[in-house]
Amino acid sequence: MRIPPRIARIGVLGALASSLLIGGPAVVSATAAPVAPQAASSVLQITAVGDICYSDLPSQAHDTLDLIASGGPFPYPQDGTVFQNREGILPSQASGYYHEYTVKTPGSDTRGARRIVTGKKTDEDYYTADHYASFDLVDYSC
Repeated sequence: MRIPPRIARIGVLGALASSLLIGGPAVVSATAAPVAPQAASSVLQITAVGDICYSDLPSQAHDTLDLIASGGPFPYPQDGTVFQNREGILPSQASGYYHEYTVKTPGSDTRGARRIVTGKKTDEDYYTADHYASFDLVDYSC
C-alpha cells in the first residue's frame, strides 16, 4: 500500500490527531530524531511515483499518448505546455524538461484532473488521475 505524500508530511501531531479522529491507538516515539528536509523530500518522491502498465491506463490516456506521438492536434490550448513540477513529486529536472497533456474525463465539463506528463527521455510518460497529487510512470512492457 502506498501512503499518500500528505500523510508523510503531517508529522507527529498530525498522526496523533488522525488517530483520534479515525480511532485506534496512536503510536508516537518521543526519542525519534527529526528527519532532515532533504531526506523527507527524497522519501516523498519514492512513495509518490509508482508505476502503471500501459494496458491498465484508461482508454482516454491511450488516446492522449497517441496524440502526443503524432504531434497533435490537441483538444486543449494548455496541452503541450511546460509542466513546472511545483509539487516536487517527479524527479527534479531543469525547467522545460516536462510537458503536460490533458486526459479527457468522460462527463466532465472541464479538463478534469487526469494528465499525462512527459519527460524528454524516450518513453518517460507519467500518468496522474488526481491532478498532480501522485504520479505513475507508464510501463510499456506490460
